Amino acid sequence: MNRLNSNFFIALDAVMTNRLRALLTALGIMFGVAAVIAMLAIGTGARQELLEQMKLIGSNNIIVKAVLNQEEENEEGEENQERSYSPGLTIEDVKAIQNTIPTVDRVSPELLLPSTIVRKGRLTKGRCVGINNAFFELNNLALEQGHLFHKKQMEAGAPVCIIGKSTQARFFGGENPIGKQIKCGKTWLTVVGVLGKRYASKESLSNLGIRDYNSDIYIPIQTALSRFRNRAILTASENSRNFIIVGDGNEEKKPADLKNYHQLDRLVVRVNQSAQLEPTADVIARMLRRRHWEVQDYEVSIPELLLKQQQRTQDIFNIVLGAIAGISLLVGGIGIMNIMLASVLERIKEIGLRRSLGATSKDIVQQFVFEAVFISLLGGIVGVALGLILAVTITRIAEIQTIVSWWSVALSFGVAATIGLVFGIFPARRAAKLDPITALRND
Repeated sequence: MNRLNSNFFIALDAVMTNRLRALLTALGIMFGVAAVIAMLAIGTGARQELLEQMKLIGSNNIIVKAVLNQEEENEEGEENQERSYSPGLTIEDVKAIQNTIPTVDRVSPELLLPSTIVRKGRLTKGRCVGINNAFFELNNLALEQGHLFHKKQMEAGAPVCIIGKSTQARFFGGENPIGKQIKCGKTWLTVVGVLGKRYASKESLSNLGIRDYNSDIYIPIQTALSRFRNRAILTASENSRNFIIVGDGNEEKKPADLKNYHQLDRLVVRVNQSAQLEPTADVIARMLRRRHWEVQDYEVSIPELLLKQQQRTQDIFNIVLGAIAGISLLVGGIGIMNIMLASVLERIKEIGLRRSLGATSKDIVQQFVFEAVFISLLGGIVGVALGLILAVTITRIAEIQTIVSWWSVALSFGVAATIGLVFGIFPARRAAKLDPITALRND
């Protein structure tokens, strides 16, 4: 044990004597370790962001969006033809999907109603969203106060609502909103529940094409159709087939609304298993095509699959970064071996002197292996610091989420120590094989 300690301190003294050479030798290890930490931080951050986005969209969900079917322009010389009739996305579509397709678990319809929200002199533009109770489960939204809509409230179209956290803060301040009223358009609604705060970055909301759930007011779908607006009630002009929407003036009318014949704006369909996502989406698309008389005025998408494809792309990027980091570490290991071999040639007389004073071949091997490991660990320590700085820089400049985990730092140290050990053995064994008499005669 005493000989091992002695060899350890002799190696440490040799490294400290040649600090600059040791630092330059460790450069490859530094950049390699920094690249490994940054790569793993980017990968971990991407996975965390994916999990957060999955919470926002829900798992095993299929999204059906209403699309306004534009009249196609005919070729020159042809007469304009009337647009094919479609009832649009309706409650009947919801019932058909729920009752016909066995792989469907839940269906949540949505009707967006831009409105003016008023309470106690405070007025702002906002949205009332017509939904059923499945909406909260499918979008991973939990109640903080109150309760969900009762069956009687849903069936009768009662003037009740559940508000988001931002709406509570804006209109109710510190008071309990349960049982109090808020005006949406021309209709007074009684608050029966408050959603918990949903944390999400604006970038995630934009990428996924979803709303900020904290700012909306949620009402039963039947309430939205009976008390606000039902776009299925139409008057068709026999010649032009332009649609006029019959409503009660609850929400602000826009030119685009006059062409929107869809009773609903969106459906969220949850299937029983992930493997059934694509087949179920295909069945839904074909069913809607028949129900809409071959007019494709809807869009069916699977957000989860799109996110997984994005993750696969990110994984390929991480593999490329890992390969670059691995090459850098390999080059750093080769650099250590070269410098240690050069060090053996420079210190032949020192080696011969140690052998003549009683040092064994094992002592020489230990000394040079210790030196190689010291240099590797030096590169590892500096590399970890560079990796942390690089991860923070990437987050601030490129706005890419990075998460540095403790195991990535441990892995970096382990790799650095292993490289020093592996690439230091060959020079150490070569030094140990030197004949002490020949070494002492060396000039």
